[in-house]
Amino acid sequence: MPELPEVETTRRAIKPLLEHSIVQAVKVRQRKLRWPVTQGLERQIRGEEILKVARRAKYLLLIFRHGTLMIHLGMSGRLRVLPVSVPPEKHDHVDLIFTNRRVLRFHDPRRFGSVLWVRGDPLCSPQLAHLGPEPFDEAFCGRMLFTAAHGRRVAVKNFIMDGRIVVGVGNIYANESLFRSGILPGRSAGRVALHRYQGLVAAIQEVLTEAIEAGGTTLRDYAQVTGEPGYFEQALQVYERAGEPCVNCNSVIRRKVIGQRASYYCANCQR
Repeated sequence: MPELPEVETTRRAIKPLLEHSIVQAVKVRQRKLRWPVTQGLERQIRGEEILKVARRAKYLLLIFRHGTLMIHLGMSGRLRVLPVSVPPEKHDHVDLIFTNRRVLRFHDPRRFGSVLWVRGDPLCSPQLAHLGPEPFDEAFCGRMLFTAAHGRRVAVKNFIMDGRIVVGVGNIYANESLFRSGILPGRSAGRVALHRYQGLVAAIQEVLTEAIEAGGTTLRDYAQVTGEPGYFEQALQVYERAGEPCVNCNSVIRRKVIGQRASYYCANCQR
């Protein structure tokens, strides 16, 4: 599944190509995605200019003067900016065609993504209104996590993956961040000390920064807008490395299912 680094990589790639472009037409080949593509989308944005390409959590926001097109990549979604002459392929569900003869093409084999039109402030939409801070926001700090975790028995890994606490820390990056900060993924969130949460925040920000700079992580479906893979996979220290030696101490990396997600850890380095 594309996580925050993959979505931010996509945003950075399409931003210079789409901002100030004017929509000439919209073609919807498959309306049945996670939620149905908004009816009358072409009527809403034909002839309109994309003012800004932004991101909130794992949603890409194409901001127009009178509303926002919210795009979620789901499990297997991908966006490409192509010449309008390039024919669509299987699973190319939505095209935004621009007056400059480019097309933004939404590709999603599993159809868990979404393309939704929202009037007004998108941050007040049902998809975004309940979310916690971004991991690079000033509000996201060790004290904030420590306070929110008070009395919580939930595993710390599930806690930091909860979008109401902080957005964008998906399974891959939660595993890697907990390893770097030396915290067992199954430890109760309420039993992690303040100074350890401060170290965890630093690790989350470090891991996400490195992943964004590497173009994300390609394990199955994800590829960058250019078609290239994400290269952070080469830097993974625990994720999907069960049975291999720890990069720090040579102990065997273990795998455990926590909250229906695979967790990877070193029992010697993490506690």
